Amino acid sequence: MTAIMNAVPHDETYEGSGDVLQLVSFRLGPEEYAIDILGVQEIIRMVEITHVPNAPHYVEGVVNLRGKVIPIINLRTRLGVSSVDPTKDTRIVVVEVGHLILGFIVDSVEEVLRLPEEFIEPPPTTGRGGADDFHKGVGRVEGRLLILLDLELLFDIGVVC
Repeated sequence: MTAIMNAVPHDETYEGSGDVLQLVSFRLGPEEYAIDILGVQEIIRMVEITHVPNAPHYVEGVVNLRGKVIPIINLRTRLGVSSVDPTKDTRIVVVEVGHLILGFIVDSVEEVLRLPEEFIEPPPTTGRGGADDFHKGVGRVEGRLLILLDLELLFDIGVVC
């Protein structure tokens, strides 16, 4: 993971009037996603996951993280993206959602960045529901797009555990 960067072009100084979000970006395949850093507790390397019978299909199982058992979600499965085997870059992002601490598996963590709110477009609607319901918006960052995820909706506590 690289150092904190501004998502404003390097030769410009941000003088906008809106708030600036601090985000953690990560990849699932070729797509780049981001979440608000305030929800992130830590990022860890892949560890052995203990499978839990009768869990929802996107729950990989649980891990023991310093004496606390936390559920681990396969974010690819949750978002309907085809599965792949873990690599050396695969990480578990540990987040707090409501009163629940859980982890989700990503292909790689990219960076921590600052993104002005005016660089965020409303989420596109395809009319399909599903993964569309988890999008907070799409951020424009130096020629690339970040899909901003809403952790509260993505990990509906009543559904996940």
